[in-house]
Amino acid sequence: MATKWIANDFGGLDVFEEVETEPAPPQRGEVTIEVRAAGMNPADYKHVASGSDRSQLPIDIGYECAGVIRAIGPDTEIASGGGRVGDEVLAFRISGGYASAVTVAAKNVFAKPVGLGFAEAANLLLAGATAAEMLEVTGVKAGETIVVHGASGAVGVSVLQQAALLGATVIGTAGPSSFDVVRRFGGHPVAYGEGLEQRVREAAPDGISAALDTVGTEEAVDASLALVDDRQRIVTIAAMGRAKADGFVAIGGAMAGSAAFRDGVRARLIALAADGRLVVPVARTFPLGEARDALELLSSKHPGGKLALIPER
Repeated sequence: MATKWIANDFGGLDVFEEVETEPAPPQRGEVTIEVRAAGMNPADYKHVASGSDRSQLPIDIGYECAGVIRAIGPDTEIASGGGRVGDEVLAFRISGGYASAVTVAAKNVFAKPVGLGFAEAANLLLAGATAAEMLEVTGVKAGETIVVHGASGAVGVSVLQQAALLGATVIGTAGPSSFDVVRRFGGHPVAYGEGLEQRVREAAPDGISAALDTVGTEEAVDASLALVDDRQRIVTIAAMGRAKADGFVAIGGAMAGSAAFRDGVRARLIALAADGRLVVPVARTFPLGEARDALELLSSKHPGGKLALIPER
C-alpha cells in the first residue's frame, strides 16, 4: 500500500498526517509516478498555516517530485515527449508530491536528465522557476549589478546561477556563516544587519540596477527602496504587504501571471541542469515517514540547502 502526507486541518505541523492510499489509475493525459524523492519547499507548510477555506481539506502536500513512471494513461505523452513505464521523470506544479506514488497530469511531467539525482531533480523547478521569474520581471541583463536578499537560500542560490548566465553581477545578502555558499555560486556576499544599505553601496560603487527580495524583512525592503529608484525593478516573493503599500512588484505561484511564466520556463531550467549549468545543492534527505522532522528543519530557515523526502522501496 502506498502512503502520502496530507494536512487534515489548517495550522502548524501537528495537522500533517501520513495516510495509506493507492493512487488512482492514470486516465488519458495522466501519469502515475513511483516517487523516488519528494522536493521540499516553504510553500508546503505556509499555505496550510495560512489557509481558511475548509472545503479544501484534506490537502495533499508537495508541489514537486522525481521518480519512475509506473503507469501512463492511454494516448498520453509527458510534457517533454514520449513517456514509457520505467522512464525516470520529474514533475512540478503538482499536488501530492509527498507520497510513495502519485498520479498527476502528464503536462507537468518531464524526462529527468540522466546525470541529475532524484533528490536534486525533485528540488529543481519550484525554486528555479521562482528565481527565473524574479530575473524576468526586473529585466536583469548583462553588465548590470543587482542585489539579492537571502542569496544563500534555495531561491537565492538559483538566482545567483541564473544571473551569472545572463552576465549580471550579484551582491548577495546573507549571514557570515553562509558567505562561502554565496561565493560558490558566483555572488559577492554582504552581511545583513544594521548598515546593510551602506555595505551594499560600498560593494557596488557604480550602483544597483535591481533588487530581488527572497526574505521579506523590513531591512531588505527598506534597503531595496533606497538602492533602486525604479520600483518596477524591485521584486519580492515574501513582503506582499510592503509591495502593495510601496508600489513595487510581488510575485507568487498562485498568481495567474506567475503560474503561466513558471509553466513556460520549466523545460529551459531542466536543460540547464542537464548541462550542469544549474546546480541544486541538497543538504539532507529524510525518509518519507519523517516528513514532520524534515519540515521542522525547513521552517528553521537554516537547512543549509535543499531537503528531500525518500520513500521506502
